[in-house]
Amino acid sequence: MAVNINCDMGESFSLYKMGEDEAIMPYVTEANVACGFHGSDPNHMRSTVELAKSHNVKVGAHFSLPDLAGFGRREMKIERAEMANIVIYQIGALKAFLDMSGVKLNHLKPHGALYGMAARDEHIAHAISDAAEFYDVPIFGLSGTLHEEIYTQRGLKFRAEFFADLDYDDAGNLLITREHHAVDADDVSAKALRAVTDGIVVSLNGKEVPVKAETICIHSDTPGVLKTAKALWAALEDHLEIN
Repeated sequence: MAVNINCDMGESFSLYKMGEDEAIMPYVTEANVACGFHGSDPNHMRSTVELAKSHNVKVGAHFSLPDLAGFGRREMKIERAEMANIVIYQIGALKAFLDMSGVKLNHLKPHGALYGMAARDEHIAHAISDAAEFYDVPIFGLSGTLHEEIYTQRGLKFRAEFFADLDYDDAGNLLITREHHAVDADDVSAKALRAVTDGIVVSLNGKEVPVKAETICIHSDTPGVLKTAKALWAALEDHLEIN
């Protein structure tokens, strides 16, 4: 099965720099571009879209809770209709820059705390689905959670995502942290390759857990991400879906 490597990108804001987008872009096939609510701004959205286009990298909308100060990694209580509108607003902002650059919207992906909430809270997963129905592109999410259950139930395209630079618990749940710690590039690439070829990840406690991996995620704010991206590309090159 062909896979992609995706990365959360375009998260710099104003004069504040986040990640190494220019260096990383040659080693990913999909860019999840921040839409302004956890990171990014109009200038960075546009420049990231243009950077991705120059490397023939597919672009998706990486939308968040309205939590710029907390980088979208703090949970919030928001009702379904409002949450859907928040998501639509962010996708629309990025879509305008994509249209102007002649780039197609490739996928949708919730960010941070919103990603975790959608995996277990029905009204949040439905809110994302309410927004996604209009765009007819895949939504990235965790297999075996409400991401897969509700998105597919609603007739939406679902892509199982594996996080190479984050840890999993014994139940196969992703451990979402406020700050990403440094990782070993070789360990990350070996972990991702096993997820792709064997459908297995070893949890933080050493248990083998089944996973699905159709697209592999790394984060631009993980220390040493460029080395990780290069190692991951080399490990997965024979499996990549490169257009």
